[in-house]
Amino acid sequence: MQTVKYFKRHRMELPLRHPVQPVELPADYRWLAWSDGLLAMHAEVKYLSFHQHADALVFPSLGTRGGCQDLMAAIRFRPNFCPQATWLVAGPNGCVGTVQGLIDDNGYGGIQNLGVVPECRGLGLGRALLVQALVGFASVGVPRAFLEVTANNDPAVRLYRAAGFRAYKTLYRAVQLPHPDTVAVGL
Repeated sequence: MQTVKYFKRHRMELPLRHPVQPVELPADYRWLAWSDGLLAMHAEVKYLSFHQHADALVFPSLGTRGGCQDLMAAIRFRPNFCPQATWLVAGPNGCVGTVQGLIDDNGYGGIQNLGVVPECRGLGLGRALLVQALVGFASVGVPRAFLEVTANNDPAVRLYRAAGFRAYKTLYRAVQLPHPDTVAVGL
């Protein structure tokens, strides 16, 4: 038996009318620009960032390493992949943040799966990744950026609003969840 839960999500947009200035990373952190050799690392950081987050319920692929690998490959091999808006942040103990960019049919830049591993949140890395993706979109002439965020993800919503993003549309994503009285067998 399953139950359906609806997750409220916002589509947020930002016009890129003014030059976007990069954000400096904290000491001991550095940027890794996109290369195909980093696909697996993007997938791993995506997994570490989201597997225990509510977004893994909304998008089950974020809850497993294999799902994140498949998702990252699907993003990379889309014809509208934007390597200039796709970045990793590396720290003293490895990679800790990821963001990917796609360009839609209107020529707008879509921020995909911005994630920071839990132990590195609060350092400004999410903001830096967001701005770095926007700089990448601006460098290829994208006039507007957009993203989707689960409405109850307060830290992310605050980050995007602080960067100037505004909600343009509210969406509801239906997710089938096991009924709370159901006992899982064989897991």
